[in-house]
Amino acid sequence: MTSAQIEIQLIACIVAIACAIPGTFLVLRKMAMISDAISHSILPGIVIGFFLTEDLNSPWLILLAALSGIITVVMVEYIQKTGLVKEDTAIGLVFPALFSIGVILIAKNAGDVHLDVDAVLLGELAFAPFDRLLIGGTDVGPKSLWVIGTILLLTLGLLIAFFKELKISTFDKQLAATLGFSPVLMHYGLMSIASVTTVGAFDAVGAILVVALMIAPPAMAYLLIKDLKKMLVLACIFGVIAALAGYWMAHWLDASIAGSITTVLGMLFLAVYLFAPNSGLISVLHRQKRQKIEVHLLTFLLHLQNHREKSERHINHLNEHINWHKVRATSVVNLALKNNMITIDDHIISLTEKGKIFTTEAINYIITNKSAAIEDMKERFFLFRG
Repeated sequence: MTSAQIEIQLIACIVAIACAIPGTFLVLRKMAMISDAISHSILPGIVIGFFLTEDLNSPWLILLAALSGIITVVMVEYIQKTGLVKEDTAIGLVFPALFSIGVILIAKNAGDVHLDVDAVLLGELAFAPFDRLLIGGTDVGPKSLWVIGTILLLTLGLLIAFFKELKISTFDKQLAATLGFSPVLMHYGLMSIASVTTVGAFDAVGAILVVALMIAPPAMAYLLIKDLKKMLVLACIFGVIAALAGYWMAHWLDASIAGSITTVLGMLFLAVYLFAPNSGLISVLHRQKRQKIEVHLLTFLLHLQNHREKSERHINHLNEHINWHKVRATSVVNLALKNNMITIDDHIISLTEKGKIFTTEAINYIITNKSAAIEDMKERFFLFRG
């Protein structure tokens, strides 16, 4: 493996971590699409910064781009607060307008400068090692590595310093205000970091991959875990895995590195979306099926409790009077037998003592709407454990 390959993978991993940190809070605040808006609307800030400094490497480009991102957020929130349109509509109105202004400025005033839209949007990691940072004539490594590395250190420093404030303002703005934290300050600070991270990764990976790395890893972590600290760590791990796997996929297919990383992110998200233990689609469908069976079981037990006549408790009665088809009736009876809720004697079904207690408690919990208590009760009665 060459030094250029190592540098490309290192840049990709650092970008992934730098994007995952603010992205986690954006996902938790239900502001995922604002990252897409920022990634496009900071273009005017970059262009104006270039016009002022005439230097593509000037730090003013990053600062003005961040300011442009904050202006985007302010405009979106102002339009949304009018109550005339929703947030997604406001985003769809603001960022195309600002992005178009940047495109027009480039087309009219910077047509002969290497500041093209394709480079901004797409980026190319393969070229990052060729843009070197020279200090006193000494080559200290790829410029992108230093830029995004500095942004990552800044982000980590701010995260450590303001973690408590960010956490509280993310989950409970009113509590944050009561405790003396400014939710507005935390909000715009987060937007500033997101803007700076986005523009810092522009030259290396492009806006499209920045959006993917900012949203997909935190979204996967959110499906797997609810603890904020662990979610941050897991999001960074997912980002690094996608960066490394995407690079080698691109190497194997001789394709775009950014495109391959995004593809890997998509495949990872699909796997988590389907197979996450508690929040995955398969788990949700299984839980819904189980809850449906629970309702049938409770209906069956309640019917037995309310009827003493043998004709009402005959096993064929399930199909005749309760109007259950044979498969459903068989599964409910087997479940009740497995959990020692009933006994069957000469095709007559009777509640056991456990079945009577379970039915009485379940009805009480349903009446009082204590869903948590119902889950606790199922644990105590070993329901679905055989």
